[in-house]
Amino acid sequence: MDSLFESFIRNFVRRGSLEIETQSGRRIEAGDGTGPRLGIRLRDGQAEARLLRDPELAFGELYMNGAVEVTQGTLFDVMQLCLRNMAQEGEARWHTLLRHIRAHLRTWQQNNDLHHARRNVEHHYDLDARLYDFFLDADRQYSCAYYETDAGSLEEAQRAKKRHIAAKILIEPGQSVLDIGCGWGGMALYLASVCGARVTGITLSDEQLALARQRASASGLAQPPEFRLQDYRDVSTRFDRIVSVGMFEHVGIGYYDVFFRKLAGLLEDDGVALLHTIGRPDIPCPTNPFIAKYIFPGGHLPTLSEIMPAIERAGLIVTDIEVLRLHYAETLKDWHTRFKAHRAEISRLYDERFCRMWEFYLAGSEATFRLGQGVVFQIQMARRVDAVPITRDYIARNEDALRLREQTVLSPQAP
Repeated sequence: MDSLFESFIRNFVRRGSLEIETQSGRRIEAGDGTGPRLGIRLRDGQAEARLLRDPELAFGELYMNGAVEVTQGTLFDVMQLCLRNMAQEGEARWHTLLRHIRAHLRTWQQNNDLHHARRNVEHHYDLDARLYDFFLDADRQYSCAYYETDAGSLEEAQRAKKRHIAAKILIEPGQSVLDIGCGWGGMALYLASVCGARVTGITLSDEQLALARQRASASGLAQPPEFRLQDYRDVSTRFDRIVSVGMFEHVGIGYYDVFFRKLAGLLEDDGVALLHTIGRPDIPCPTNPFIAKYIFPGGHLPTLSEIMPAIERAGLIVTDIEVLRLHYAETLKDWHTRFKAHRAEISRLYDERFCRMWEFYLAGSEATFRLGQGVVFQIQMARRVDAVPITRDYIARNEDALRLREQTVLSPQAP
């Protein structure tokens, strides 16, 4: 086993510098010696066998359970080194086969019918509300922020994200808007208060719904957003504008046609829709098994090649696509920093294993986006070719107008 594991590690880690100390005290040096020196210690006698069998799943589980300890560098550094090396050739045949098996099983694993979609949402979003207060901004924007400047805070970047989306969908006061996957209501409240829209937000999370309704009630708006516990497939009213931010990742690859055909049916003839979703910039790939099992069951990060055919079959016209690259890396960095600052409270809220699971998720996700293996797509769609201007300069003009409105509508403390 020792020689087999050493061969696997040396074949896998070809770039960088990594030292692995096994439970028996044996030290294995891997890599070409470039970059910072990193180290991990295996504290479980079964760790080597588990890493040999399924490294993508086992590494996260071992870290989560305290069987892997980072001894040099940070968890983020180690994750970045692993992801860099995974991108190169030379992977063991068994691991390549395992990935192919997962790719073939993904339609079954992402069976997000009405029952499974609700259960998968509950798994992640119906956690104790205090958890999200510890690491999100005050508006609880749990999606990629938009960093207009390097020095911008998380709060500024999340407001800029809402502004950017509102500018793209060209909302006029009084227009009806559907927010699919409205979360805790921040986007809907922005569209209602700053843009004067009539907003309906839908979610499958009881926890999100309760807070969104509470915020709407306390907003003081003459026409606050209406929030519903509802699946997108059950909506029947047509809308002038539709937004969906950070929800499409949970639709499931077998339901893309259902989603976009429904979106097309809900959009007025002169309407505009915008989809904001995490995606992959390369080729289709199965969801990381650790993320799929512990963090986002039923989730998938799509490529444009997986999204576009479904949009075309739905009869929608793609009027604009923007690819946000390092914005999510910066967002995750800010979230992870805040998570670590409140780690003691989160550990008391849950336990040490939960903290290590989320640290692995946040650090690994940042490394993924930092290396360009994940991006965010903002896809603007319409039913008519003339629904939006033919040049993109209207976006900047609309953002300038929205900034002015924010100064009078939003309090200085508001996110």
